[in-house]
Amino acid sequence: MVCKKCETKLSKVAAPDPFTASSSSIKDGSRKVGENKLLSRPGSSKNRFQPYQGKCKDCKQPVTQNKAKYCHGCAYKKGLCAICGKQILDTTGYVMSSK
Repeated sequence: MVCKKCETKLSKVAAPDPFTASSSSIKDGSRKVGENKLLSRPGSSKNRFQPYQGKCKDCKQPVTQNKAKYCHGCAYKKGLCAICGKQILDTTGYVMSSK
């Protein structure tokens, strides 16, 4: 879970969404058919997902999002944004398991 401010920092998928109007994006010449997005974009190496780069502050497990401070489990348990660590959910009324 991330806050509204950090939604822009989320990683993007390399393949376009097949359910959007991709035919118009092919016609205007902005992308080529069969093009590898990870290799063709300038500066894509800094935006690529590095799976073993970041670790959770609490449990030291690898995080699944670029620039994240907390894994999904720890972020949900504490009600924090996974990227910036800001409190976004009040979990005092929730029954969390101890496992």
